[in-house]
Amino acid sequence: MGEQRSAEQLRRHYEIEKELADRLRKAPPEERRRLYPAVYTELFRSVPDHPAHTRKLDAAAAAANVEQQRRLLDRFLNPRSRFLEIGAGDGSLAVSVAKNVAEVCAVDVADQFPPLERRPSNCRFLVIADGCRIPLPEASVDVAYSNQVMEHLHPEDAAAQLREIYRVLAPGGSYLCITPNRVCGPHDVSKFFDDVATGFHLREYRVGELVKLFRETGFEQVRAFAGLKGRFFVVPWRLLHCLETLFWMLPGGIRKSLGAAPGLRNLLTLTVAGRRPASAG
Repeated sequence: MGEQRSAEQLRRHYEIEKELADRLRKAPPEERRRLYPAVYTELFRSVPDHPAHTRKLDAAAAAANVEQQRRLLDRFLNPRSRFLEIGAGDGSLAVSVAKNVAEVCAVDVADQFPPLERRPSNCRFLVIADGCRIPLPEASVDVAYSNQVMEHLHPEDAAAQLREIYRVLAPGGSYLCITPNRVCGPHDVSKFFDDVATGFHLREYRVGELVKLFRETGFEQVRAFAGLKGRFFVVPWRLLHCLETLFWMLPGGIRKSLGAAPGLRNLLTLTVAGRRPASAG
């Protein structure tokens, strides 16, 4: 779905989000981590036409989005899986996954979760106060997942959250991360006004940076996936790196235009999975 808002609505959203994002960028670590829930709550309250609100009105598109995510996730899940979703939003994916796994824990910095009567008995919803720490015991999760989350964290906090995900994963467990690719960005509301992300995307990544971060945390078997017509395939991450390099040589406006095409967008979106070693470590 294309952008339906007026120029004035976009400008208002941009100015509010940029001001709130600057608070995060400038805050010291402990203060910054306390700010995550506050700034997102303020954004959603101050921008009634935010896509997070309007997407809920298109039930068919929302269901298709959940179905596409399930196509990728189901290769990692089985009926015994304990599943963690970081940045669960309205909880639609968590509720869907709960039908086919043993346990689900869905966390977010803002409470947009479904009402109690719509929550499956094997699904917990938790608000995390600082955006980084995950209130679960060590080795209590088999599969962790985030979609459009890492780019919203300060780089220092992204590394801290990745260490937390590694901690709560059981040996042999996997973390699957989806995040926008910087080479065709920005991807937040600042795409209408700036050449680099200045809104709530505090950092957008390239594939090599993400793979390096995973490996430094301790993950092994780090793999990249590419989407094509609703299907996902393992691809050598260095091949994606070469494609990024070619893209980076293009003028910024052309990169944005080409990157918005559905086929290239799905190919370039960073989808990376890492596995915690099965042995202790």
